[in-house]
Amino acid sequence: MNNYILPNGLRVVHRYHPSPVAYCGLSVNAGTRDEIPAENGIAHLAEHMLFKGTQRRSTHYINNRLENVGGELNAFTTKEETVIHATVLKGDMEKAVELLADLAFHATFPDKELRKEKEVIIDEINSYKDHPAELIFDDFDALLFKGSPLGMPILGASGTLAGIGVEQLKNFTGQHYHPAQMVFSSIGNIHPERMVRLVEKHFSAFPATGNKHSRKKPAACKPFHVTKKCRTFQTHCLLGNRAYSLHDAKRTGLALLVNYLGGPAANARLNTSLREKHGLVYTIEASYTPYCDSGGVTIYFGADKENLPQCMELIQKELRAVCHNAFGSASLHRIKKQLLGQLFISADNAETQMLSQGKSVMTYDYVETFELLKARIDALTAQEIQDIANEIFAPEKLSILTYGD
Repeated sequence: MNNYILPNGLRVVHRYHPSPVAYCGLSVNAGTRDEIPAENGIAHLAEHMLFKGTQRRSTHYINNRLENVGGELNAFTTKEETVIHATVLKGDMEKAVELLADLAFHATFPDKELRKEKEVIIDEINSYKDHPAELIFDDFDALLFKGSPLGMPILGASGTLAGIGVEQLKNFTGQHYHPAQMVFSSIGNIHPERMVRLVEKHFSAFPATGNKHSRKKPAACKPFHVTKKCRTFQTHCLLGNRAYSLHDAKRTGLALLVNYLGGPAANARLNTSLREKHGLVYTIEASYTPYCDSGGVTIYFGADKENLPQCMELIQKELRAVCHNAFGSASLHRIKKQLLGQLFISADNAETQMLSQGKSVMTYDYVETFELLKARIDALTAQEIQDIANEIFAPEKLSILTYGD
């Protein structure tokens, strides 16, 4: 792994990988939580608009720059970052590097394209409303992080999007899209020194301007129990709590516990109880999303209305078990091995690794290797996990949001 910082503050991380396919991405430390409420959705809208024209290229030429050589270009927005990334054959890496620089620093946000793209995103928002199993997460965040930009939806809302114009987009990107708030990450069969030269060639001219973030840690939140009337065939339910940040040492233990309770494996405790043993649900899953200064943990399930009380009882039974009973040495070894196996298998993908190392450098200024992660997981004790369970999953501390009629 090779790390380098350009004079303008752009951090570069590259890993040599002997493959004909190469991957690169530009991570920008700007997302939904950096918006003001009146412009909710602007980070995501800006991400879309990067592809709609630059000082050198029209949408047509942007779309064909990499696709014509078999490559791929994509982007995504989260609560805290925006990422543009590309996949190409190694011989076309310079095309990808130059294109990412052009999109990030020379986007023009043409008004005609802006009007069309707003309609596209409004359609995306409306399609989201047709999927309560997805929409409930946004509504839960709005309650869990009430008063904080972390509670705002990434897509924004039709009303706020309508008020965003070209100048607002230029102001937002001008404030946040600068090298000191970016990481360029790459993986490929390219010598590290050559990779750095390519990034220097296309990024070094951009000055280290822009403002620092003024992010505020969200205020404390009391547990809530909210039911929203919703005409659906199933009752949808989300239980959750505030959780540890990306910088909290307890995040590893919580990730282990969440995976044990409701991870993707068929033998996750909640799946075994509610689906396999009692046949009450099709889907039940737990997730943990850490942010730079906070985090959220959730348990989601959908069930028939008459089965809701039994589902709640079974979930609380499993949560009380991890709060009151420490894992034995054999059980602890098994769930550690399971998590490590899942992480290694899911990351056996160069694109995933490229995005992960970019996120890691953005967050910690170093790449969190699997060796470091394994060491942290191996060091976890049963008492530490039980303490985390009591802090996060004690039933009386959980908030609940339910969709149903």
